[in-house]
Amino acid sequence: MSQTAGAIEVEVAWATPERQRIVRLEVPRGTTAREAVKQSGIVDEFPEIDLETAVMGIFSRKLDGKRAPAPGEYVLKPRDRVEIYRPLQITPVEARKLRAARAGSNSRTPRA
Repeated sequence: MSQTAGAIEVEVAWATPERQRIVRLEVPRGTTAREAVKQSGIVDEFPEIDLETAVMGIFSRKLDGKRAPAPGEYVLKPRDRVEIYRPLQITPVEARKLRAARAGSNSRTPRA
């Protein structure tokens, strides 16, 4: 992809357990992460993505509006990859409890 003057190359990424899609595109300098996702057309391919509530990050760094700018405020840099994160099915605490419960049911009781 050759760059047009004043444009930068970025990627937008989305993945499901079955499929992954990375869209490479050229955007004008000053484009935000949310704008790049809109321009990528990835929402047309994956309508389950809700741009208003989707959690996004840049190379695994969450754009949360606290420690990092929000997706609508983060101005992209050349070669940034905007990642759209799927909502968690269960929280990490619930996952640990389930693993502990499975480990407990698989362990043998000591014999006397």
